[in-house]
Amino acid sequence: MLTIRDLSVEIRRGDRTVRPVTGVDLTLHRGETLGIVGETGSGKSMTGLAVMGMLPAGSAVTSGSIDFDGTELIGLGAADYRALRGNDISMVFQDSMTSLNPTRSIGDQVAEPLRLHRTMSRRDARARAEEMLALVGIPHPRERMGDFPHQLSGGMRQRVMIAMALICEPRVLIADEPTTALDVTIQAEILELLGGLKDQLGMAMILVTHDMGVVARHADRVGVMYGGRLVETGTTADIFRHTRHQYTHALLSSIPSLAQDRDLELFSIPGSPPDPASPQVGCRFAPRCPAATERCRVETPVSTSGPGEGHTFTCWNPAQETAVTITSRRFREPDPEAASSISAPPRLQVVDLRKEHPVSARGLFGRKRSVKAVAGVSFEVRAGEAFGLVGESGCGKSTLGRMLVALDRPTSGQVLLDGASISGLRSRQLGPRRAKLQMMFQDSHASLDPKMRIDDILREPLAIQGIGTAAARKEHVTALLTSVGLGASILERYPHELSGGQRQRIGLARALALDPDVLVADEPVSALDVSIRSQVLNLMRTIQLDRGLSSVVISHDLAVVRYLVDRVGVMYLGALVEVGETAEVYSRPAHPYTAGLLAAVPVADPDADAPAERVRGELPSPLDPPSGCRFRTRCPLATALCATVEPTLEAVGADHDVACHFPLQPKTRPTGVATEEPVLS
Repeated sequence: MLTIRDLSVEIRRGDRTVRPVTGVDLTLHRGETLGIVGETGSGKSMTGLAVMGMLPAGSAVTSGSIDFDGTELIGLGAADYRALRGNDISMVFQDSMTSLNPTRSIGDQVAEPLRLHRTMSRRDARARAEEMLALVGIPHPRERMGDFPHQLSGGMRQRVMIAMALICEPRVLIADEPTTALDVTIQAEILELLGGLKDQLGMAMILVTHDMGVVARHADRVGVMYGGRLVETGTTADIFRHTRHQYTHALLSSIPSLAQDRDLELFSIPGSPPDPASPQVGCRFAPRCPAATERCRVETPVSTSGPGEGHTFTCWNPAQETAVTITSRRFREPDPEAASSISAPPRLQVVDLRKEHPVSARGLFGRKRSVKAVAGVSFEVRAGEAFGLVGESGCGKSTLGRMLVALDRPTSGQVLLDGASISGLRSRQLGPRRAKLQMMFQDSHASLDPKMRIDDILREPLAIQGIGTAAARKEHVTALLTSVGLGASILERYPHELSGGQRQRIGLARALALDPDVLVADEPVSALDVSIRSQVLNLMRTIQLDRGLSSVVISHDLAVVRYLVDRVGVMYLGALVEVGETAEVYSRPAHPYTAGLLAAVPVADPDADAPAERVRGELPSPLDPPSGCRFRTRCPLATALCATVEPTLEAVGADHDVACHFPLQPKTRPTGVATEEPVLS
């Protein structure tokens, strides 16, 4: 269906030439899913944009061929490309919010390809668009037709993007990181949906991702890219079972799993990906490869056949043939003086915390309503303990995190730091307590002032709090950089001059500048590649142990939470449904929602068993949450009791509580409520 031969792309910026893609060969067969994996900057997305004829300004294909079912796309006229794009070849973009037009309704945007390519009337196109929205799993599609992108959740917007891409029934679909920012449940639904529609429509698909677990479960063949080149390709089974290129081997070794030993550091690929503007001599992975020799640095590897049919790789010292063992260091023991004691008073206490956002009533006599973002959450964090919060987007995790550091005021309830309430205090009243509570934000690029140098960014909190002399602050900033694994040369740079991993380290350093007692980390590694993610996670774990820091880690990545935290709380629609020691909750989940989240986690193993029953359907609106148990509308065990009586947290083990009338683990004390047998639905 699609054949790419010796494809090279160049981008000219003044006197600087960037080569993001060099000599790429790929073949996509009818009905096949080809996964393309690699770190940011490896050339994955640029290859897809070259196929679509949508390269950015200043860039061009300098060599090679792209053959689509007998039609050469290189050099194709603009009018011919417009007729092809969106009709025969479509693309699902990574960021649905910026890819959708905020000024046009969903119905008009989904119907537009039909009006352009099939010359349908507006009425017929909108009728077909409504059918497509239903096909991609959007509830009440007729009502959604008039909505705008900002009115939909992330999962809903991604489904709209898929509907737009598929409405003309293309023969090739390019899905560029279609699930990167989505929860595991929505991610599983989107990928399952794409696979089902691919089979139903008989199309071929290119799945661009850096998630090896997604590739293992959903791709037929895999291409691994590094430094603009394709370094290994083959069937999914061959890539995972008979890995040959050292980079592929390192990627697979960097993946945190639910079974990860928390006492061992995650393996991370040292260094950074190559600059696409630098000369390409030898193997581009050589500076980061443990098996590299002098030959690797001066001579470009040639394509070699692997053990399986169609399996090729470019490596002079292939894995499984070279005696290079990847080992992980054991973390040092925590400082006994800084380590927590179970008998000690809690460092942070959350007592019946609630947060409601009022929503303007519609019409003169409209009923005033409010979004119940956090609904009666209570938990404790001991000194030196890491506590995790997991759940789908919209469950209230980030809102809760902002209240913990006094950035938002609760509607009711309290947050206590060392026994003293900080809720509702004004800025001046918070005083020195503000320094003891710090937050590491999800988007490190947006949370760092683009007009300030790194030196000024790190000194700012010290100056605001009036800590130390200028010389002392300089010394403190240097020590901070050392603690997060960066050198002093970075101080004169601006945030945009740093990589994603470096910015995330600066965000962590800034949060640690005032030596806080509690650190709240909101999705600290969600936007990072697997190798950079491992580096940041190891750093966070080391600092946690060295400083005896109390932390709250917010994430929808269950493997990350499993690695970082001692205890975990599972949130659903503003409420905690399960709390306990991490190992206990992960090995013996008591709430059906927790079990569904764990079942949806993609496993980087093509031989893994098919996942158990996972959570399905959309999260109900927090404007009008279900009565009784909030999870009952998606729960296979729900009965009439669940609709009338809201369950409370009750023990199912030592330091393990669940809010469920029919828990998956037996309760250790009676509920006091007459129950009925669950009816599976």
